[in-house]
Amino acid sequence: MTPVVLLSADEIARRVERLAKEIAPHIDERTVAVALLTGGLWFAADLTRALAGLGLHLPFDALWLSSYGEGRTSSGRCEVRAGLQRPVAGRKVLLIDDVLDSGLSLAEGARILQGAGADETLLAVFARKPWPKARAVQPNFVAW
Repeated sequence: MTPVVLLSADEIARRVERLAKEIAPHIDERTVAVALLTGGLWFAADLTRALAGLGLHLPFDALWLSSYGEGRTSSGRCEVRAGLQRPVAGRKVLLIDDVLDSGLSLAEGARILQGAGADETLLAVFARKPWPKARAVQPNFVAW
């Protein structure tokens, strides 16, 4: 079966570059980029490269959270599989995820970062699923 291409690589690159330009005025090189694993890894790589192209070379870390397990729907609770490796106390954090669905993982990631002493947490997602009701967490930056 041939995969269906929803967005071309060029279209994704243009969106990510535009988002990086939107984010850049709100961060500095002390800001820590934190990817939510495993889904957010590819978007985080693209976004941090685009930010580097604007002169912002952010330190990088990751949180491995799971609310899906092996399923395709959220279990309603979030398990921490691997925590932060880099201190974020007293720093701004850019938390990066691929898709905002229920918002559970993003909200838990923000809570963990706040508990680790982050001064401010900005949320960036590649895509937000269209839901009729508001989620508990709203991202600061959305590519799609």
